[in-house]
Amino acid sequence: MKPTHIANPRRHRTLTYAPLNLSRYLVWTCFALVLLAAPLVFSKGAALSILCVVGTVTILGLSYNMLLGQGGMLSFGHAVYSGLGAFFAIHTMNQVGTGIHVPTSLIPLVGGVAGMFFGVLFGYVTTKKSGTTFAMITLGLVELVFAASLMFPGFFGGEGGVTTNRVIGQPFLGITFGPQIEVYYLIAAWLFASTVAMFAFTQTPLGRILNAVRDNPERVEFIGYDTQWVRYLTLILSAFFAGVSGALGAINFEIVSAENVSAIRSGAILLFVFIGGIGFFFGPLVGAVVGVFFTVMLSEYTAAWQLYLGLFFIAVVRFAPGGLSSLLMLLLRVAKFGKFSRLWKPLLAVAIPAVFGVLGLVFGTELLYHLTLESANGSVTRVFGMQFDTHTVTPWLAATVVMLAAYASYRRTQPVYMAEWDEVNAEIVAHLKRGTA
Repeated sequence: MKPTHIANPRRHRTLTYAPLNLSRYLVWTCFALVLLAAPLVFSKGAALSILCVVGTVTILGLSYNMLLGQGGMLSFGHAVYSGLGAFFAIHTMNQVGTGIHVPTSLIPLVGGVAGMFFGVLFGYVTTKKSGTTFAMITLGLVELVFAASLMFPGFFGGEGGVTTNRVIGQPFLGITFGPQIEVYYLIAAWLFASTVAMFAFTQTPLGRILNAVRDNPERVEFIGYDTQWVRYLTLILSAFFAGVSGALGAINFEIVSAENVSAIRSGAILLFVFIGGIGFFFGPLVGAVVGVFFTVMLSEYTAAWQLYLGLFFIAVVRFAPGGLSSLLMLLLRVAKFGKFSRLWKPLLAVAIPAVFGVLGLVFGTELLYHLTLESANGSVTRVFGMQFDTHTVTPWLAATVVMLAAYASYRRTQPVYMAEWDEVNAEIVAHLKRGTA
């Protein structure tokens, strides 16, 4: 009888090679290089301060998108966690020299821990419900905290807020955080680390099951998960990064007031994230840039900036429900399949009248604002670097003609563009289906 040979399973084990995701490493490397090089490009005037604001708003937007974009939790009170984190951070900075020594570079960690603490406290109540009920509870929560900020001036500083001096303690390697450039690189470092951490969260089992809770919570419960605990744990992590953002804002501005925990701040970050696109991880970054442009830069030049922000938000919701990021990704997909050459001419034909229409709208709005709000300063106003008399017919007629002509041109070119756009995307979808088959 022949001996039986038992195969060694190790001999037949196949080795699998998982290639490195070079594109992902390239994206993160480019992101880090942009953060490092940004002050070299934007170095004039208040550009550095604006970059710091963009950094803090981006962290807050990314933390909010953990709730809304990934978990489907619409919150009207996310500023509570960033604001309370900012208050604890600024009080910690003021305690330096009285027995407490926390380096300025680690102050954001204090804000993050404070935000996480209140996430544990408030989140256990708010995440008991979902959907509209969750949104209304968070709205009540932010109003409650805002009222408390005026009732307890010993901690919140009343209407004047709490101030500090970020140049505290002993310099570390010559860094005092007095110059704005040092504050920028501190914010950039925390922005990069927080972005990496929040992206890593999306790849974890908790992040994956959170997407399932967003899409179909009943099925998640059927497979044995507690959807309330999934939402609760996510809110705690989101509150941590919101607290980091608040602490960085406290270092940058050296003041924290009741406005930091207001519904206005919560509504603003909700607006920015929607504009950027809640369906994409980098959407809040795009929304932060656009939001800071309207609220910081544009507000320096016109009193109508809130009107322009509202109109822009309506336009995004109307023409790009997925946010600006969805438009960007669709155009990149068209370019990837080599079909942008068919699209750029009709796109340009639509964009030109749209731009002229916006210019005409801005022109008329500035004339109207000056006539109704600043008429005491005279009838002459300055728009686009030129002076116009609001008491004459010519500027009003020019604004009306430009808007009507732009609208007529847009109505004529828009169907051509949409027909070409639909045809191009139909071809791409057909190509993808053939590839799948």
